[in-house]
Amino acid sequence: MIAEMDLVVLKRDLPAERLATGDVGTVVLVHRQGAGYEVEFTTLSGDTVAVVTLDASDVRPVESREIVHARAVT
Repeated sequence: MIAEMDLVVLKRDLPAERLATGDVGTVVLVHRQGAGYEVEFTTLSGDTVAVVTLDASDVRPVESREIVHARAVT
C-alpha cells in the first residue's frame, strides 16, 4: 500500500495542472485507506508545481530500478 511521504508516479497527463505521465510526486495525505491520495509535485529546486487529489488508479509506486527524468514545466 502507498503511504504518506512515499514517492509515486503519475499514470496520466493532467494538462490543467501542468503535469505529465511519468511525473514523480510525494504523497502528503492518504484518503479512505488508499482509495485516493493528495500528491505534491515539485520542481527539482523544490518549488511546488501542483498539489492534486488523485484516485488510486492515477498513480503507482516508484519501482527500485527506475530513474528520474527531468523536463521543463510549461
